[in-house]
Amino acid sequence: MEYHHGEGHPRPPRSWYSPVVDWIARNKIISLFTVTFLVLAIDLLTLPYGEIEKLRTTNPKVTAFMQEHAERAKRLGKRFTIKQQWVSLREVSTDALNAIVVSEDGSFWSHDGFDWYELKESLLRNLAEGRPARGASTITQQLVKNLFLTSSKNPIRKIREWVLTWKMEKTLSKARILELYINVIEWGEAIYGIEAASQFYFGKSAAELTREEAARLAAVIPSPRRRRPDSGSRYVERRAELILARMAARGM
Repeated sequence: MEYHHGEGHPRPPRSWYSPVVDWIARNKIISLFTVTFLVLAIDLLTLPYGEIEKLRTTNPKVTAFMQEHAERAKRLGKRFTIKQQWVSLREVSTDALNAIVVSEDGSFWSHDGFDWYELKESLLRNLAEGRPARGASTITQQLVKNLFLTSSKNPIRKIREWVLTWKMEKTLSKARILELYINVIEWGEAIYGIEAASQFYFGKSAAELTREEAARLAAVIPSPRRRRPDSGSRYVERRAELILARMAARGM
């Protein structure tokens, strides 16, 4: 049936969703916040909480970062063969474990997944310099990012990271978090974990690392593709000396 506007002609029937459309048109800002909240809520509800539970007893076979690196290598036409050998904390020198903690997250053993002091200092410095000059990610946050997320810096990714960090700290022991961390982080092109890194750069197991070698490995964690722990780089030497000084100051 065809309807015509004008005197004497009936108006077309309003569809059931017309009041909703009218309300949205009148309340654009509220509507935007509501949709954003719903999308974020759904996203957070579907995070891999179950995978964290499995990490109590199961070692991950592949991480989100490994997949990202493999895809990037494929796009560039490069060969990508993962070098990784899983080890327990007992199979790693105490100096190496101490160097990593001192270098990456000095309050690791005492915080709840977030270092609020470092976060505040990082925000103040970044605001002062107008650029991301200082990071504040804890070992737990770095592990979450490696296992489940990407290197993207968008705000939604950061919220996911915080939620999963909270879940991981509630689910796993500190020792297990550190064990996972030292086995999955990158130490060079397709080199993952401290055992593979130790064998590749120093020709020995992670249990046999000297104090200086441990500090050098820890020194390159922030930029493993740009720095080599066995190089004569002034940056690596200075950072390794700083790590050794911090270890000595803590009686390690």
